Amino acid sequence: MKKQVIVIHGGMTFDRYEYYMSFLKNKDVEIDDFKTGGGWKNSLAKELGNDFEILNPRMPNSANARYEEWKIWFAKMSPFIEEGAVLMGQSLGGIFLAKCLSEISLPKKLKALILVSAPFDQAEHETLGDFGLPSSIDNCARQAEKIFLIHSKDDPIVPFSESAKYQKSFPTAELIIFEDRGHFNQETFPELVGLIKGLR
Repeated sequence: MKKQVIVIHGGMTFDRYEYYMSFLKNKDVEIDDFKTGGGWKNSLAKELGNDFEILNPRMPNSANARYEEWKIWFAKMSPFIEEGAVLMGQSLGGIFLAKCLSEISLPKKLKALILVSAPFDQAEHETLGDFGLPSSIDNCARQAEKIFLIHSKDDPIVPFSESAKYQKSFPTAELIIFEDRGHFNQETFPELVGLIKGLR
């Protein structure tokens, strides 16, 4: 049986619709903004190989994300999450998982929860909208055998200090620190591939 890995991507939030519209009108774009997404999330299946099944769901309206919309979509996927799956979220996807798994219990235990560049209560240059965490995220920690926090010290979007806040809530979590990966907008992520393959 293949080992299941589920990746929840990031997104953006805006407090008001007019802020979102202003962002769309004023955003500077390059041709790459209109190409099919690349990056490590899309190369993960190839890098991990045939022993793994990768689910990479497209969460609703990631350019102006709303927590309740994401929660509904995640709830539709949750019956397909297998025992021992690896659940991973990057950036907004990370705080989404921390909040959602604090509110609901999955039917099966996760092998690992991996949060990559996840904001805890702040992000540079943008709001977290309705993705803010509840006062306790203990239920989230109970749903995975292992928790990994991955962050780079030079992240320009989510301050590195956010990972220390997660460590207070998840004292047994392993923090994996990088010096120069920014917000992990890269084509491949060999260290993450090695981490997933090494899970027992």
